[in-house]
Amino acid sequence: MEDARLPAHLEVSGLIRRVQAEGGFATVLSKGEHDAGTIMIVVTDSGRNGRAYERMPQLDGSRTWTVSKREDPENPAEFAEYLARRGNQDPDLWVVELDIADGERFIAP
Repeated sequence: MEDARLPAHLEVSGLIRRVQAEGGFATVLSKGEHDAGTIMIVVTDSGRNGRAYERMPQLDGSRTWTVSKREDPENPAEFAEYLARRGNQDPDLWVVELDIADGERFIAP
């Protein structure tokens, strides 16, 4: 049985609205495939301390948000390079940045 999945553009739009309603900033850094694209969430604190989250398959078949990369304050360019590399690997990938305190609460199950 295949579980229903919200189209990517609707999930992204809803996420951005929720963050903005809480006084944060959210933006699409890269648009992916309109309906079936995968989504990467970049959470920052005032533009710093970036963490990239992607849904990763679990043993039970679920897909949970997992940190795929953390920004190194000594080498922030490495984080930007990672995001660019992921976008090149997956042209269907949406990259959405959330800049709000405790941004992880918006992607928690």
